[in-house]
Amino acid sequence: MKSARVLRNGELVGILSKSESGKYSFVYEDSWFSHPDKPSVSLTLPKSKKEYYSDHLFPFFFNMLSEGVNLKLQARQFQIDEDDFFTILLKTADSDTIGAITVEPND
Repeated sequence: MKSARVLRNGELVGILSKSESGKYSFVYEDSWFSHPDKPSVSLTLPKSKKEYYSDHLFPFFFNMLSEGVNLKLQARQFQIDEDDFFTILLKTADSDTIGAITVEPND
């Protein structure tokens, strides 16, 4: 299983994971969830104690990826299959993203 830390302005929001079978999950960090002033990561992933599951990379995170030629160039640069969106996200969304959310590998 691969996992990533989802950060908002450098503060841990939750954990995004991809299982060996290709299923995705997202769960909020307890400290983020319990603080009433902290916003949800997106409208499609409202703050909840439950774990979210999907067969595809959640749209919010998918939309953090480059598109078209830029996606192909990034995949080639990092020697990643251009359909491996999770790994591309881990390689490219750890800094210099649009907005407050960044994603970094959870080692």
